[in-house]
Amino acid sequence: MDCNVDGADDDEVETERSSSPAVPQSPVMDRNPSPPPDTADGHEDGDVDAIGDTVYSKHWLFSTLTRLIQMVTEHSEVDSEGQMQLPDDDEEDLCRVWDMAMDKDVAGFLQEFKATDILLGVIAKSRCPRLTEICVGILGNIACFPDTCLTLSQNEPLGAVLLLLLGDTDPPTLLETSRLLLTCVSQKDVCSLWLQRIRQQTSVRSNLFFIMCSSTNADLLEKVGELVDKLFDLDEELMKSWITAQPSEEEDDGESRLGVASCLLEAARQLRSECPNGLEVYLHTLQLLTTIDEGIQTFAAPDGPGIGVWDFVCDVVCEDLCQPTDLPVVLQEQKSILVQAFAVLHALYRCQDQWHSRSDASIPLIGTILRVLQFHAEGKDNGTSKEDTEDEQLQTLAEITAEFLADICIQIPKDTVADLVKEGYLTEKTALTAAGCLVQNFKTSFQHLQSVLSEADPQMADMVREQFPV
Repeated sequence: MDCNVDGADDDEVETERSSSPAVPQSPVMDRNPSPPPDTADGHEDGDVDAIGDTVYSKHWLFSTLTRLIQMVTEHSEVDSEGQMQLPDDDEEDLCRVWDMAMDKDVAGFLQEFKATDILLGVIAKSRCPRLTEICVGILGNIACFPDTCLTLSQNEPLGAVLLLLLGDTDPPTLLETSRLLLTCVSQKDVCSLWLQRIRQQTSVRSNLFFIMCSSTNADLLEKVGELVDKLFDLDEELMKSWITAQPSEEEDDGESRLGVASCLLEAARQLRSECPNGLEVYLHTLQLLTTIDEGIQTFAAPDGPGIGVWDFVCDVVCEDLCQPTDLPVVLQEQKSILVQAFAVLHALYRCQDQWHSRSDASIPLIGTILRVLQFHAEGKDNGTSKEDTEDEQLQTLAEITAEFLADICIQIPKDTVADLVKEGYLTEKTALTAAGCLVQNFKTSFQHLQSVLSEADPQMADMVREQFPV
């Protein structure tokens, strides 16, 4: 069954709460569900039965969880191996609990009621993928609050089971498990505990690699990407170990033997047309790999993933982003993903001498760099708001592309410059923009560009010389 997740940021942590897919959702994100039946009929003792300041019934919650235990226990006694079918009424009630757990008071009450241990027992005995998904979803909502997340995270058996669930075959269960783990590692009080577990449990790496290589579920790939990105951002040593890890003898399938960069690339390819946000996450993770020597060595290897990543990111930048007909305002909309893409490309460009099959950047890529710089210049000149001109991401994008252009221009051949002029990428406007970006901080690159431009297009070179005499 497909699972759609609606999330909302929590003020205290980088996390999201999920709503049960079976319950119709309100247009308002993260709404409370309708009160359970026991509190909807006007009982006078409703306040006594209510959970905290909510209208949710303690009695109803007790009875629902008790019925859940009985149901799983009875099935286990009758047919411990056969798959269990979750009755519609029970599924609906459990989905109510899932939604109720988005409330802080309910999450706290569930924790006091030892619901974590109950759900762990159900997951361990469950022979129903939908039931497992719901139980993990409830735990994920409980984990959204620092106090309840701390108690949940200190449950060692639960921690072990959740990491093993990454080897499950049910996409909705994998989605909720990934969301729960991301929620936990995003909270500073417990992230070190989870990082330690993940370092010790080597199956986490191979299971996440397998998902990235083989899944076509966009929601799952995006969430797994966010989890891997967060892990690498928090723990550089973990990232290094995953880059250099050698597959064990048990990992005899092709996907698990692929390196981390190749797995990230496969997932990014899957998300390219379906999920721009997910693609951006994977580009950021690839960029993280370029910040350490182990990652650069992987990309630089002649038989490594560097060329594949280079070609893919070039296509994204040149074909999907920053088209010639776009207005400068488009740069504002695409700035975040462009920062990641150009950071990856720039890092790869610096190690591409070892690839042998690449001698310089492609003409369309250089043209796109010039276009981005031109868009940025026009955005500043055309009455853009003060907030936009001081936008840190736009400034970062301008700095990355200017430095990338400088590296390209320091040895750009005359024929390449002539092709840029011929194909309309290097015009009077973009030539002046490029010169303006290079003349102050990258004088060697500026001088070389001016020299080859004098041979390729003397008239354009004279115009640049007039504006920027050296």
